[in-house]
Amino acid sequence: MALGAVFGALNTMYAAVAARAREIATLRALGFTAVPVVVAVMLETMMLALAGGVLGAGIAWTLFNGYAVSTLGSNFSQVVFEFQVTPALMLHGLLWALGIGFIGGLFPALRAATLAVTAALRES
Repeated sequence: MALGAVFGALNTMYAAVAARAREIATLRALGFTAVPVVVAVMLETMMLALAGGVLGAGIAWTLFNGYAVSTLGSNFSQVVFEFQVTPALMLHGLLWALGIGFIGGLFPALRAATLAVTAALRES
């Protein structure tokens, strides 16, 4: 699932960079170096990942904290267990979301930083 999420983040951020190629090229033409462009794209990516992680943790806690499940096997043995969504688990999930966002935003950020200014300004 994490691999699919990385590809989703890559796709989203490449689309965002492509849609704002002219704005990024304008910043570069005004004298901004590649570092602020990378920082801006990575900041956007990490904020989106943070929002997604918090939303996912909230949904998981709401739906599954204290949820009890029982199984009944073929030999009539029953196992009952209860899900516990702890703050440590939510933090762990949030760190995973931020890691996925970082990986998914790194390559589009580098692409934005190396965007040819003249070619991007000519595109409409």
